[in-house]
Amino acid sequence: MVLSDADRSLVAEIQGGLPLSSHPYAEVGERIGMEEQEVIERITRLQDEGIIKRLGIVVRHHELGYTANAMVVWDVPDKHLDEVGGKLGSESCVTLCYQRPRRLPEWPYNLFSMIHGKDRQRVLNYIDAIIESCGLEGIPHKVLFSGRRFKQRGARYQ
Repeated sequence: MVLSDADRSLVAEIQGGLPLSSHPYAEVGERIGMEEQEVIERITRLQDEGIIKRLGIVVRHHELGYTANAMVVWDVPDKHLDEVGGKLGSESCVTLCYQRPRRLPEWPYNLFSMIHGKDRQRVLNYIDAIIESCGLEGIPHKVLFSGRRFKQRGARYQ
């Protein structure tokens, strides 16, 4: 799929978010020389084609009081990776779940999941509940709480 110059301009304009107004698509269109309806149609087409996966808001969880954020890393047998990844990904408290290659011998973990909470104990309780509900009692894991946040934002493409 090759994007047209107009599509690229549109994606560049909306990747930082839509304007908070009663007619955000009209404002976007005004900035890049399109009518409101063309903006809506192009976004719809780009979604239909899978170029844009979704439109949504990015919540800054620290500002909402979610300051206990843990990356839980799991050493899942490769043959169970899809199954366990699917289970973890379906948990409502898991906001991100993905596979990465192991870096043996120091790093045996191949499945990563992110959990946000208002305090560490609540996050640890979520993890205990996940282990029980997903049957992960025998899966080695580590809980890595975030220390200091240096940067947080969605991806931006040139």
